[in-house]
Amino acid sequence: MSGIRPLNREQMAWRVAQDIPGGAFVNLGIGMPEMVANHLPQDARGGARGGREVVYHCENGILGMGPLPKPGEEDFDLVTAGKKPVTAVTGAAFFDSAASFAMIRGGHIDIAVLGAFQVAENGDLANWSTGATGAFPAVGGAMDLAAGAAQVFVIAEHTTKQGEAKLVRRCTYPLTGIRVVTRVFTDLAVIDVAAEGFLVREMVDGLSFEALQAKTGATLTLQNDCKPLKAPPVG
Repeated sequence: MSGIRPLNREQMAWRVAQDIPGGAFVNLGIGMPEMVANHLPQDARGGARGGREVVYHCENGILGMGPLPKPGEEDFDLVTAGKKPVTAVTGAAFFDSAASFAMIRGGHIDIAVLGAFQVAENGDLANWSTGATGAFPAVGGAMDLAAGAAQVFVIAEHTTKQGEAKLVRRCTYPLTGIRVVTRVFTDLAVIDVAAEGFLVREMVDGLSFEALQAKTGATLTLQNDCKPLKAPPVG
């Protein structure tokens, strides 16, 4: 892809944050999803910017999770589910895992942002195991989130390091959830999961639809109003 500049991970996280509506309660999964907290649509004191306030939820018991702390300001008593130090906005609440999962299973989370090994064109999600022999089973709370959240956003590179497609016709890895993914954010595109399959909403500048299709393991449909995928120079 000579001349094409895929988004870096911080830019991908920024792009996810732009599609989170004001007033939403949003769970951020372990790994790249945690980076979305760096792009709060509010300041560190909880003041909404542009009238849009988002509340980030962490499954180990935080409602009002803030961005990652600056180097040297980490408090390791305040961590994400992935054991990474984090901050809290003014008014944040802390509680045990039982209360946290009651929120998730009770349908009180508007959006779950999760990583993925594979996403199928029907919205199936595989994000906890590749099924490899000897792989440690680590599903964690992903199944609860996939089933309990009103929407599931996936953030992931478009392909593996080996160039294998992550967006596929059918998942070949163990499933986390069935028909749960609503939108996928990759380093190359923003893609909706609809009844008719993958719908391309945005693509990075200079990338042709044919090149994107070649990196995808399922049929893509280009929306008529497809826009350039752009992000500020973060990361």
